[in-house]
Amino acid sequence: MKIQLSFPVMTLVLLLNACASETAPLPNEVNKVAEPIIRPNLIVTDWSQLTGWANDDILPAWDAFLQSCGVLINKPQWKEVCTAATTVQQPDNVALRDFFETYLSPHQIINNDGTDDGLVTGYYEPLLLGSRQPSDRFRYPLHAAPDSLLSIDLRGVYPELENISPRGRYDGEKIVPYYTRAEIKQYPNILRHHEFLWVDNEVELFFLQIQGSGRIVLEDGEILRIGYADHNGHPYRSIGKLLVERNELLLEQASMQGIKQWGEQNPDKLDELLHQNSRYIFFRELPNDLSGPLGAMGVPLTAGRSIAIDPRAVPQGAPVFLETTWPNTDKELQRLMVAQDTGSAIKGNVRVDFFWGFGQEAAEQAGKMKQKGKIWVLLPNGYTSSMIAKK
Repeated sequence: MKIQLSFPVMTLVLLLNACASETAPLPNEVNKVAEPIIRPNLIVTDWSQLTGWANDDILPAWDAFLQSCGVLINKPQWKEVCTAATTVQQPDNVALRDFFETYLSPHQIINNDGTDDGLVTGYYEPLLLGSRQPSDRFRYPLHAAPDSLLSIDLRGVYPELENISPRGRYDGEKIVPYYTRAEIKQYPNILRHHEFLWVDNEVELFFLQIQGSGRIVLEDGEILRIGYADHNGHPYRSIGKLLVERNELLLEQASMQGIKQWGEQNPDKLDELLHQNSRYIFFRELPNDLSGPLGAMGVPLTAGRSIAIDPRAVPQGAPVFLETTWPNTDKELQRLMVAQDTGSAIKGNVRVDFFWGFGQEAAEQAGKMKQKGKIWVLLPNGYTSSMIAKK
């Protein structure tokens, strides 16, 4: 349920927003939003600065970009570009490079502190074992978004807060933060009748929530595609980082695979650890004929070519040239990507989550990817930083 609020309740909203931010505002700071301030920071450059641009096979990224254009064509600044994209007759690398160099200009994304590199992580589409009915084996539920969940629209009061949408619930006549992960686990009646699938592994379900989408294979062999529906509004907290801080894992062990192994070896500590990430994801069942999981734009993601970014810094749907390295190596990875997704942990100007696709290899690459990288966003000629904030 979405509700629009007026100025008299803004203090309540901003305090409520603290549950969706890393740092809560102090009482005398209610006019400030706790979310870190991200400002689009672009430096116009030229194509020669994009190392590897001339050698990349950009056809897979072209297909992803055409998916984006289904949405972008309705935005005035992208209309000419996306209309022209439909007229490309022979989409080979020569023609596509000519298209991008004619209609778009590369802008390097810079952090607020003036640095030009940031963190590149990976995500994937996991496969879990599940059932439409609970049992002793399948006892960990996936929940649909409940009617009691409020999504609070701040744009009517502060348009610049378009990307901040706190979640809450009614408690009598008050709006309070929605339930945490720990509360949902401790009091299952909170979401009674909102369960629609059950899986056999709690840790795998936790990582499904982090990935945001996946597939469930049922006992009869049927495979369902599951996608993100909503969240409870609480901040994401990395349990891998927490295990390192507690000296439970070394930094190089704090991959997805390492965390799963730790969970198998420490079942008595598992609940307490998982509850440290208060964020909880609600899901929905998606059509099986999609080419990939749906990203934040509402279009299917493309393995190896779609990325999640912070939409406050990079416009959704834009092509992005990424310069990084393959997971756990110094081998160069330079290719054209498309910004089609977001994530609760993807905050900052130069911050990228690389979508690896579906399957075991994708899981392994995503689990160990934690590289440095640089990004250039390709924007229509004449595009400015202020247009990013205005969408």
